[in-house]
Order: sequence, then structure tokens, then C-alpha cells
Amino acid sequence: MPVILDWVYSNKLEIGGTLFGLIYIWFSIRQNIYTWPAGILTALFYFGVFLDSKLYASMSLQGYYLIISVYGWYSWTEKGNLEERLKVSRSSKALWLKLVFLELALLSFMYAILSRFTDSPIPLADAFITSLSIIATWMLARKKLENWLIWIVGDLISSILYLYLGLYPTVFLFFVYAIMAVVGYNEWRKEPDLVASRTQTV
Repeated sequence: MPVILDWVYSNKLEIGGTLFGLIYIWFSIRQNIYTWPAGILTALFYFGVFLDSKLYASMSLQGYYLIISVYGWYSWTEKGNLEERLKVSRSSKALWLKLVFLELALLSFMYAILSRFTDSPIPLADAFITSLSIIATWMLARKKLENWLIWIVGDLISSILYLYLGLYPTVFLFFVYAIMAVVGYNEWRKEPDLVASRTQTV
């Protein structure tokens, strides 16, 4: 028992982030406004986790999560008028093109910074996951259906990365994230407005 308690104490930030991360993904699927408070708490815990692991891009991503969580909270807030509420929609081809260019730009920039100015053990993987997460989180805040597809890819790659680094609670969290992203995609596809108009764009 003392060994277990010592492990829990030494990994308290990661365990806390994992718990709130699971709450966050559950609320996301349900399109519940509490998604964003849970996201804020998850980001605060994981800022410390990634700082200790020298994953500087992932650490910086937590600051972005704090900002986008406030934005998502505002975007998802019900305003009393059903017509004014943000609805699930598909991404247009034009938006996809912009997102691909943004991904490449973010990846190149972060890799250049990490590889030249930090002691990150895996700068390319860190930059790729971070840039992908930035885009997916913005899409979640705008209720774009395809955010779940991006999360599936990012979460599976993240699981491998964190396994390599020995962040075992985080490996579990991101593996669950990947599974729940599949659930989220299937649930969001059932939205009445999305079913009624498969060609809905930005």
C-alpha cells in the first residue's frame, strides 16, 4: 500500500489530468457546456506534466487550450433562441484546404523551434501532435463533425509517444480518447440538422 500511495503522490498531476480529461471527453460527446470547464482543469494539470517531460510544444498547447476553452464556452452557450445556438456541421472543402496549410505551417514552425532551441527528446512527434491538436480543438469549439476524425489519429499517435516516455496514466487517457472519439463521431452524425442537410458547410 505505501508503494501505491507513493506512486499516486509522485504522479498526482498526471492522475488529476487523466481524471478531468475523461470528464472532458464525455461532456464533449454529449455537447454539454461543462466540456469547457473540464478542459480548463485538464490543461492546468497537464501543463505541469509536459513541463516535467520536456514536451515543450505539448506544454505550450495547454495555454492554447485555456484560451480556446473560453472561446468554446462562449460559442456553445445557449442564448435562449434555438436558431442562434451553434449546431453541428460538416467542414467545407475550402475550410479543409485552409486547415491543411495551417497544419503544415504550424508543424514546420514548431519543429524548427523545438529542434534548435530545446532539449525535447522527440521534437517532430511533439510538434505534429501539438499542431494537430490545435486544429482539432478549434473544430470542436465550432462543432465541426470531422474534429473527431482528427482526434482519432492524434490520440493514437499520442498514446504511442507517451508509452515511449513512460507516462502510463496518460497512455490510458489518450487510448480512451481515441475510442471515445469514434463514439463522438457516430453520435454527432446523428444530429437532426446534420442528417437533414449533408451538404452543410462553414
